[in-house]
Amino acid sequence: MTSAEILRNAFLTSDLTEEQRTELISAGTERGFVADDQLFDEGRTADQIWILVEGTIELSRFLGGRPVVVAEMSTPGQWAGGLTAWGEVDGHSAYRASARATAAGRCLVVPSDQLSELVGRWAPFAKHMITGVYQTIRGIDALARERESLVALGTLAAGLAHEINNPAAASLRSVEALSGTGEHMLSSLVALAEHGIIAGQFLELDRLRLALGRTETATSAATALAVADREETLGSWMDVRSIPLAWRMAPVLASAGADEEWLEQVESTVGTPALDAALRWISSTFGAAALMDELRDAISRISHLVEDVKTYSQLDRAEVQMIDITSGIESTLVMLGPKLHGVTIERSYDPDLPTVEVFAAELNQVWTNLIENAADAMGSGGTLRISTAREGDVVVVRMDDDGCGMPTDVLARVFEPFFTTKDVGKGTGLGLDISRRIIVDRHGGEIDVDSVPGRTSVSVRLPLRR
Repeated sequence: MTSAEILRNAFLTSDLTEEQRTELISAGTERGFVADDQLFDEGRTADQIWILVEGTIELSRFLGGRPVVVAEMSTPGQWAGGLTAWGEVDGHSAYRASARATAAGRCLVVPSDQLSELVGRWAPFAKHMITGVYQTIRGIDALARERESLVALGTLAAGLAHEINNPAAASLRSVEALSGTGEHMLSSLVALAEHGIIAGQFLELDRLRLALGRTETATSAATALAVADREETLGSWMDVRSIPLAWRMAPVLASAGADEEWLEQVESTVGTPALDAALRWISSTFGAAALMDELRDAISRISHLVEDVKTYSQLDRAEVQMIDITSGIESTLVMLGPKLHGVTIERSYDPDLPTVEVFAAELNQVWTNLIENAADAMGSGGTLRISTAREGDVVVVRMDDDGCGMPTDVLARVFEPFFTTKDVGKGTGLGLDISRRIIVDRHGGEIDVDSVPGRTSVSVRLPLRR
């Protein structure tokens, strides 16, 4: 029988006039298939509607990381796809399942734009109704996903504020202490001048200061007990000479490597009356240097955090990039630092891993979702193992945690939108759904979840080139 004869009695097209059926068939093309032919894939843009004429087609979805048969098309007139006929092309207009032929047959394949034009002429009211329902569902879905993104953003912002607060507070303390040290240094220089120190004496004093600085590296490995003994010796030596701030200068000079012989050289250079001013000047220079090192470390930490934020968010960078996968994972771990308190991170990165062409910011959202899920499953402790490897033209990222795990019935639904086992207000059930869309729809990759009580493993496979 011809397609026109079969579709005359098919439930989808039986109410059409002969002229309309002819027009529909003319708008599409007839496609034959044999068993095991793959007709279309889940996640790809549904820009065609497939109307079954004869044969059998199996529809399957990835659920719990495995393909699960969700429907079968065996009756003429059954259809799938064509979603772009009701709205613009985006992630909501993708095939919801993959289609594989299980018995030979044929389909009428009509482009979505042609379908939209035909329905608009034949039944304008019905088209507006369908479009309205579709857009409403898509709007609700988009709003929920936006909320998920805002929740994630809030978590990251809180983590970033916590991470920046510590070095920022350290910087403030160092600046305040540096201000006092600077005043102390200037007052000691004034005192040296008042004692009539001449240029030659000051140059020799500065040489002794620099010599002490060169011994700092050699003494840095000294035990705390040895430094404490030296500190006590220096303090006693200065107390005998009535140095007012001996208790304050002795620890600084002892840590820098000073000994009694060095103190005697200072005394012989400037004389006993100017000894206090000389030691105050030298100790204040070492104190200022130490504070500058602390300030440099704190500012460097803030700078690295800002760079991690840029790496995570991909600000000022192209949407599609060739990136090192591990850099995105590491920046995500930094962003989620407070949430991972108590969690041990074990890394096993392939040092020869090639760069991958990806939507970098979107991929970092995947790492965020996966790491947050692992942290929630482990609670206040546990171990998260992250590994990367290359398998042919694919990069594989694995994340294994020793959290509570998932039973079989939960595992089968982990990629379903809005499905969550978390308490109300603690999860929207969109994290893994969004991750699947990014990995599968946007990158043509695969994401798989395997879990048993006490262990969950997530593997992400990304092609080197999109």
